[in-house]
Amino acid sequence: MTSVHPHTDQRAGTGEPPASGAWDPSHGAGDRLFARIGDLALESGAVLPQVTLAYETWGELSPRGDNAVLVLHALTGDSHVRGPASTAHATAGWWEDLIGPGRPVDTDRYFVVAPNVLGGCQGSTGPASLAPDGRRWASRFPDLTVRDQVAAEAALMAQLGLERWALVIGGSMGGMRALEWAATLPGAVERLAVIASGARASADQIAWNSAQLAAIEADGGFLGGEYYDQPDGAGPHRGLGVARRIAHTTYRTAYELEERFGNRLQPHPDGGVQEGYPQVTSYLDHHAAKLSRRFDANSYRVLVRAMNSHDLGRGRGGTAAGLGRITARTLVVAIESDRLFPLPLVEEIRDGVPGSTWRVESSPIGHDAFLVTNPHLERWITHLLEDG
Repeated sequence: MTSVHPHTDQRAGTGEPPASGAWDPSHGAGDRLFARIGDLALESGAVLPQVTLAYETWGELSPRGDNAVLVLHALTGDSHVRGPASTAHATAGWWEDLIGPGRPVDTDRYFVVAPNVLGGCQGSTGPASLAPDGRRWASRFPDLTVRDQVAAEAALMAQLGLERWALVIGGSMGGMRALEWAATLPGAVERLAVIASGARASADQIAWNSAQLAAIEADGGFLGGEYYDQPDGAGPHRGLGVARRIAHTTYRTAYELEERFGNRLQPHPDGGVQEGYPQVTSYLDHHAAKLSRRFDANSYRVLVRAMNSHDLGRGRGGTAAGLGRITARTLVVAIESDRLFPLPLVEEIRDGVPGSTWRVESSPIGHDAFLVTNPHLERWITHLLEDG
């Protein structure tokens, strides 16, 4: 990782919540870098004061400043694109097959920047952060849009002294931000890779997201978002776990779940009179528990609501007009089995971005296929970077 950049600082700590209990931002953020970008005017007309973005970098910026790559994470991801799990990061890097020495985004050639999204809970300003009055934002944190998040990342870019990205790449929610980058600041994006994402939120996505939001808000520990200072680590952990179960089901396919689990049972962890419980239920319980330990429910709500608002055509004359603003050399990747971002939704990007390259990946996994080892995706990204 490179040294601290101008106008940034580093803080000690783990950057992760304790194993149980409400999210506690005092646990710090490990070895992440921090950019203090100041006040940020939002699309709503509100101003979010004293904004900080956490980020990580790999590689070295070239003398001409022409080798910078922006990597944008999905909903519950963070800046830790590569590297082991540690006290600073609860999980290992989430895209190590794609980014690193000798990988398609070769950190021996490129300067890679990965920010934690505005509104997140891994070091960037979000609901668990302290507001100027010294209290946590909690329920007072304003609604954000994807454009607001990109505006914060553009401020980070300016602090880093960068004028143009050689590549902006993201999948899922990260793909939404990547598209918004290329439409809002077309001159700043040379190449664009959008993977398993869309130019707008669909009714189906908003419906699934609404169920997740309702699960969190129905938890008795939610307290209208004012749960941080409750005794004994009280918080909407059950509701967040239900939200994760719903989301994870949309990230995978019925075929994969059937092949892996069927209706097979296993011993129930709590014992009792049951002979067992479904393996697929155990699988979803596992993912729910993992997320509840490392993610803030208020941040989850802020980010999901931002995704619901995503519309590249808003104020630009419609989706086609918004996509037509993009001038970057663009790779659009769809996953054939993706039931969250189905082919017709991703095809809108293909059809709207002039001269885009279209690829479809066949995978039994579904949406999450963009996060697993994928030789096709690696080859397509390599070709995009070598083109021109």
